[in-house]
Amino acid sequence: MTQYQAAKKKIITPEMKCVAKNEYLKPEFVRNEIAKGRLIITANKKHRNLIPIGIGRAVRCKINSNIGTSALSSDIQKEVEKLRVSVKYGADTVMDLSTGGNIPAIRKAILRNAKVPVGTVPIYETLADMKDPMNMTPAAILKTIASQADQGVDFMTIHCGLLRRHLPLACKRLTRIVSRGGSIMARWMAYHNKENPFFTHFDTILDICKEYDVSLSLGDGLRPGSLADASDKAQFAELKVLGELTLRAWDKGVQVMIEGPGHVPFDQIEMNMKLQEKLCHGAPFYVLGPLVTDIAPGYDHITSAIGATMAGFCGAAMLCYVTPREHLGLPDAEDVRQGIIAYKIAAHAVDVALHRPHARERDDAMSRARYAFDWEKQFKLAMDPERAREFYKKSRTAKQEKDDYCTMCGPNFCAMKNSGRI
Repeated sequence: MTQYQAAKKKIITPEMKCVAKNEYLKPEFVRNEIAKGRLIITANKKHRNLIPIGIGRAVRCKINSNIGTSALSSDIQKEVEKLRVSVKYGADTVMDLSTGGNIPAIRKAILRNAKVPVGTVPIYETLADMKDPMNMTPAAILKTIASQADQGVDFMTIHCGLLRRHLPLACKRLTRIVSRGGSIMARWMAYHNKENPFFTHFDTILDICKEYDVSLSLGDGLRPGSLADASDKAQFAELKVLGELTLRAWDKGVQVMIEGPGHVPFDQIEMNMKLQEKLCHGAPFYVLGPLVTDIAPGYDHITSAIGATMAGFCGAAMLCYVTPREHLGLPDAEDVRQGIIAYKIAAHAVDVALHRPHARERDDAMSRARYAFDWEKQFKLAMDPERAREFYKKSRTAKQEKDDYCTMCGPNFCAMKNSGRI
């Protein structure tokens, strides 16, 4: 049985117990949330070294790290290093978005080294094999999905809600279609004058996912790529289809989460979250950002973390990180580090704001350490201990004899030091 099928039969699996323990919840509560489709455990039966996690509104806000090669740059060791950095700094899941090199070998190395759930976008490998997207066939797509499932992939993004009738809506946009998978599928449909094969063969895909307990991440091929295109007819037409496919997946016993926007003005984020919950029957929402402005290349990890915090507070279950190199190039390990930290801050802020169990304990411990000028404890509690220690050491002066102040204020202007003298 899949986790969803077990939950419907009121069975508590070892994976449910693991999630319950890590989230400070009762196993029965976790099981009930899964049975209602509001929580998923992305755990392929063939991913042997996996530590299961829960993704849903009732548990901690999770973050995903995207890694993977490009068609112009491929190095397995670099991707394994990105995985290591992702996990070190707190990624809950990783997605291998490789589009170049020996993609199965890259994914094998990532799965072998990953204790966190691993996701993919199968159409990337299919296209890499075919070279020309117009040569793709439904059989080739299904073969790739089956192969990746058998390899141990825990969740897959499939762009099954983008239909032929949506293309005229997308053509009215400023930036048209910015999803790689969505744009490929749109070209394929226009060229062959046929419906989306992910949609027409959805039942077969569900059969594959059910066999391995692969969770589906129903992709937003029409996510807005600019503020001008946010919350338009194209985006919400696709979202409605994803809601319908969610019910079909549950009927087959397959776990589902829904992918979301994109570029969205700050004041529209709450509405987007509420509409997704309504149209998709409470299935977990997995959002990219959202980016709240279009004019910060080089700083889009900040632009998007602002939107991600709002999205998480309003119900998003998982946040897909954005790196400083978004819109500019393939991220390296340092970009991954900065993206992860920005999103860990966002997710933690969400957990604190929603009063999730024990979420604020670390903050209070940090405050106590600051007041006591316990620098070592501050470094230990920091999200990025190495960076905190680095900045502190660089700011030390040769004349500084004591550790009860920093160079921001100095010995006489330190507020906490003066407070202690009162």
